[in-house]
Order: sequence, then C-alpha cells, then structure tokens
Amino acid sequence: MGSRTLLLALAAAAAGFHLWSAGVAPFTALVQRPVHLALMAAIGLLSVRVARGEGDDDGPEEAATPPGTLHVVTSWLLVLLMIGAAAHLVMGHETLVRRTGSPTAADLVWGAVTVVVVLELTRRTVGLGLVVICVAALGYAFAGPWLPGLLAHRGYGTVRLLEQLYLSTEGIWGVPLGVSADFVYLFILFGAVLDVAGGGALFIALANRVAGRSRGGPAKTAAVASGLMGSLSGSAVANTVTTGAFTIPLMKRAGFSPRWAGAVEATASTGGQLMPPVMGAGAFILATWTNIPYVRVAVAALVPALLFYAALFFAIHFRAARMGIEPDPAAGSEPVGPRLHLLIPLGVIVVFLGMGRSPMRAAFWGVVSAAAVTFLRAATRPSRDDFERAVLAAGRGTVQVAAACAAAGIVVGVASLTGIGLRMSELIITLAGGQLFPALVLTALGSIVLGMGLPTTAAYVVLAALGAPALVELGVPLLAAHLFIFYFGALSNVTPPVSLAAFAAAGIAGSAPMRTAVTGMGLASAGFLVPFAFVYGPGLLLVGSVGTIALAIVTGLAGVIALAAAVVGWLRGPLGWVDRVLLVAAAIALVFPGVYTGAAGFGALLWAARSTAATAAEPAAVSG
Repeated sequence: MGSRTLLLALAAAAAGFHLWSAGVAPFTALVQRPVHLALMAAIGLLSVRVARGEGDDDGPEEAATPPGTLHVVTSWLLVLLMIGAAAHLVMGHETLVRRTGSPTAADLVWGAVTVVVVLELTRRTVGLGLVVICVAALGYAFAGPWLPGLLAHRGYGTVRLLEQLYLSTEGIWGVPLGVSADFVYLFILFGAVLDVAGGGALFIALANRVAGRSRGGPAKTAAVASGLMGSLSGSAVANTVTTGAFTIPLMKRAGFSPRWAGAVEATASTGGQLMPPVMGAGAFILATWTNIPYVRVAVAALVPALLFYAALFFAIHFRAARMGIEPDPAAGSEPVGPRLHLLIPLGVIVVFLGMGRSPMRAAFWGVVSAAAVTFLRAATRPSRDDFERAVLAAGRGTVQVAAACAAAGIVVGVASLTGIGLRMSELIITLAGGQLFPALVLTALGSIVLGMGLPTTAAYVVLAALGAPALVELGVPLLAAHLFIFYFGALSNVTPPVSLAAFAAAGIAGSAPMRTAVTGMGLASAGFLVPFAFVYGPGLLLVGSVGTIALAIVTGLAGVIALAAAVVGWLRGPLGWVDRVLLVAAAIALVFPGVYTGAAGFGALLWAARSTAATAAEPAAVSG
C-alpha cells in the first residue's frame, strides 16, 4: 500500500467516523475525542509535509526530501502507541467511573504515552512554542511547593497528574479537543468539498461583483473573498495561501506594490477568523467554553467584525485614491451562475443554527448538502479524484487544530488542577492596580504574545483559562471578556515579529516579510482598537437599548474611517503628520461610545476633512 493510499484510507475513515457520530449515532466524549485524536495523529505523523508544517498537497511523496528510516520508524511507533492509548479508553470508558481515584498501572502507562505523543505531534505540526508551554505547565504541577508567592501550590505527583490529563475530560480530552472532534473537522470537510467544486472561485467572483468596479477594486475583492473563506477555514495562514494565490497577483497588476498587496491579503485573511457565522470555528469554541448560546456569540461578533473590514475597505480606498488608481469598469463581469448553487449549503448551516440545532448537526447537514449540490451542474460536478482531494484536505487540515487543542488541554488541565487560573487573575489585577484599562492592556499583550507561537484556537483556550477570569472579576461581561482575548489572539497573525499570515503573503507577493507585516499591522489597526471599544461600550455587541446600539455603531464606523485615513495618510487629499495624529485621537474618541467623546471625535474628523479638501491630489506615481 502506497503512502498516499494509506493516508487516503485514514482520511476516509476520519470522514466516515465524524459523519456517523454527527448524523447517525453520537458517541460519548471519552470515545469521540480519543478516536478523533488517534485518527488525526495517524494522518499527521505519517504525512511528511503536514509533519513539517508545509501545508497540503497531493501526497507526502511530493516532499522535497524523503524522510529517513529513523523518522519513519518513530512515526509508526507513535501512531501505534496513540491507537493503543485511544483503544484503552474506548474499550474501558464505562468502567472509569468505578475506579476514579484509583487508576490502574495500565491507565498510567497509556496516560504517559498519550502525553508524549501529543507533545511530539504538536512539535511537528504546530512548533516548539506550544510544546514549551506544555512542558512548563507540567513542570509547574510538580514544582508547586518550591515556588514563591502567588505561584505556590501544594504540588501534584505523577499519578494524580496523569489521572487529570488522561482519565478525565478536564485534561487532554477536555473542551478544546471536544470542539475539534465535534465541529472543526466537519466544517473543514465542508469547506474542502465546496473548494474542489469551485467554491473558492465563486467567492472571488462574487467579491469581484461586489467591489471589483470601485476604486482599488482588486484589493477590495481580496478583502471580501478572504473574509468569506477565512470564516470557514479556521487558519489565517491557510486562507492567505489559498486566496492569496489569486488575489495578490490581481492587486499587483492593478498598481499596488507587492508589500501592500501582501499586507491586504494577510489582514483580510486574519479578519476571516473574526467574521461570523463560523469564525474559523472560534464561535463554537467560545460558545462551548462560556456556555453562551452559539447564536448569541455569532450575533454579538458581527458588528466588530464589520468594523474591522470597514477599516480595511477605507484604507484600500484611500490608498488607491492617493496612488491615482481608477476603477475598472470591466471588473466583475465573470459569470457566477454556473456555481451560484454552491451557496445553498451555507444557507443550510445558517438555517440549522438559527433553529437552535447543535453546531455538530448543522455541520453534518452542511456537508451532506454540499456533497449533493455539487452534482447539480456539470461545472461543479466533482470527479473521484476531487472527492479524494477533499477528504485528504479535510484530514490534513484538521491535524494542526487537533494537536493544538490536545496540547492546550494539557495546559488547561494543569491550570484546573493547580488553580493557577485564579492566581493569574489575581496577579493581573495586582499588576493593574485593580484598574480595568491596565488589566485590558496586560491581557491584550499576553494574547498577542501567545498567539505569535500558537494557532488562534490554542491561544484563546490558554488565555480563556488564565486571563479571562481577571477581566470578569473587574466587571467585564463574560462574552466581551472572551471576545477580547479571541481578537488579540487572532491579530497576532499580522503582528510583528512573528506574523505568520503576513510572512506567508510576503512569500506569494515577493515582498520583504517584515515590511509586509508592519504594513499589515497598520491595516489591521482597527482590530486593536475595537475590542477596547466593545468592553467599554457593549452596544457594539448589540447589548442595550436601540439608541445605545445605534450610537455605538455610528461612532464606531466614523472612528475606523478616521483610523484608516491616519494609517494611509489620505482623506480628501494628502494628510500631514499633525492631521494624522489628530485623526488617531478622533478614532480613539469615536470608538468609545459617548455623547462627548463622539462630538469631539466627529469634530476632529470634520476638521481634518476640511483641511485636506482643497489640497491637490498627489501624482499617480506615488509609491505603492
């Protein structure tokens, strides 16, 4: 059996298992999650390119360098050990309750095996950053009695620690991996089925219809298409390389510099994780973690996400005006009719979620409907090879998420066991002097730093356990506190020095990675401001009276326009540094809803607009 055939068989088994559990007969947590992790570990460890973090392809044999014998033997050994650990739980999960507190020797051996395999799978697929955090967490569990001050605890031995991590749903098999097993795989499979049928091309064509004929149309098309794809993909980097292959060359041909084209794509792809209804599965993780209904999470996240994209749209518009790029009247003429029926599965998911059905059931019917509608027209009818590519893409695309969630479960399990979450909250409150704003700044910095080395989902889960309780204790509503953390974890994708989405876009655009990252951070600057705004003004989360919500939306929109103008240096004409500083101040005043702050912000915005109205436009030769 060839390596591709083996991976295809594993990926097909994963598809069958998840579809059966979602649509026919659901399994208990200690069956669903171990089987899910075993399948993802097998796919990840036996796939060379996935193991090296190089993304998806048609088979591991296409890797530049074949793996050595030691690597192959080690991979197979780890796979067999993970299968054994999962089988031990699946076959004995019904007896676990009877021996709680008295684990057997086999329990402890398989628990240690699971921890080792999770750490190695994480090292190969996510990187050393999360492994270091996990090892530090494990060390913290042992070293409690010798630590100073707030960090001290009574300490836990190997038996108690392995029982927490392996024999309960408060460790590796906890909420993060549960979300990966229940929702994430199915949504990635859903996106893969649509993609092989031409869903990506449809999104780009629709985006071109919406924005292609306006000033800076190709860049706005990239923003819309990446927002649509990013909401489903769950990875800013994956979205960047998928849509960026089409949109970045279009932007460069339109006159944008490689640096700007790459920055726009990276920013738009990052924003996809913030855009409902799927938010790259972030909405489901947040809803499950906080026990807040999914629909409420998605509705609350809508306005902040729209403000993020509004800021990006206006920045593109101002840049195009500054460069003298005119609209293309021929844009958006490509036909969408032959693929328009591919939108039906998206509607199916939204309807099921709106009816209050579980995300697992909604995703199941989304996959079923996606597979069915692809056969409605010849233009989208997939071949056997297309379906094989979709199944392989779904398996490989879930590996990193599953590994990150399992590793995050180690951190969360230790935090739960030792009570470090409460201590971290106390430490944040102490460092902030009991004041909300410094606590928000500290939490934002922590989220960005963690997000630099972790996938957004893993960064969110770790901070949800360690940082969110402090914000809630200081009076921040639960949903706002968790959305705040989620935002800054996602924005790390375009925040130097480790801005992975920007670096991926720079590779496609042929631009300097760090300069692309800095430009992307500027374009995403509204994303750094809006979370503070919805903490102080919950109207942006559609909480409060109609008047409060309307004021928050209007002032928030004006604020992100001011910020976009300040970043680009153009409003109705070129802006000097004084005007740009004034607009930044206006943006800050406007996104914090209030009568006086709004009046001050609007005044500053109008002053800057008036001062540039009569300024002659810069020549079209301005560098992009």
